[in-house]
Amino acid sequence: MNDKIIIVDDEKEIADLLELCLTNDGFSVSKAFNAKDALDLVEAENFDLMILDIMLEDMDGFSVCKKIREKHYFPIIMLTSRIDSNDKILGLTMGADDYITKPFNPLEVIARVKTQLRRSQKYNKTEKIKDDETYDIRGLLIDKKSHKCFLYDKQIQLTPIEFEIIWYLCKNQGKVVSSEELFENIWKEKYLDNNNTVMAHIGRIRDKMNDSGRNPKFIKTVWGVGYEIE
Repeated sequence: MNDKIIIVDDEKEIADLLELCLTNDGFSVSKAFNAKDALDLVEAENFDLMILDIMLEDMDGFSVCKKIREKHYFPIIMLTSRIDSNDKILGLTMGADDYITKPFNPLEVIARVKTQLRRSQKYNKTEKIKDDETYDIRGLLIDKKSHKCFLYDKQIQLTPIEFEIIWYLCKNQGKVVSSEELFENIWKEKYLDNNNTVMAHIGRIRDKMNDSGRNPKFIKTVWGVGYEIE
């Protein structure tokens, strides 16, 4: 079965271009031109990924992303003509997995879609894993085989990228891992010094763990160096 993608953009020309590129690559595509229709479609159908524009008439993309993340964990790629880095941080904090600015290269969009789908499918796939690939750290239990994370016996709903981040930190317990190392191992792209992607995702994970105070119990920040799970 082809992966199902929903495009949410109030610019019909952009949505049509993306639809053409994605369908030519074998994807099944639905379109919505406003937030209400998008949210209705998400409740009515099962999608594998969303491409979401920030500037919508009835609700901004940040709010749409936040609302979707209350129930759904498929990858969301934000699409916008705004290049403000604060917008990118806000989008990632709301639960987006990637961020692309307009004008865009359609081939880059397809490549990023495929990357997010591979990560999501890997996250949801049950496979044979070594017995020791489960970590239990002071009440934080993370299981690679089931791709589930629990804190004090309560499951934490993580996106695929969030799971990979916390898994990588657990796997390197006791070691300070730089933002560059996290980004290049998880996103498989070259890290740039002004990239705040990792910081935004760490903040979201901490929020889900109710561990975002000045002295977080689990994911420690080592200023100027990186992050550590002790």
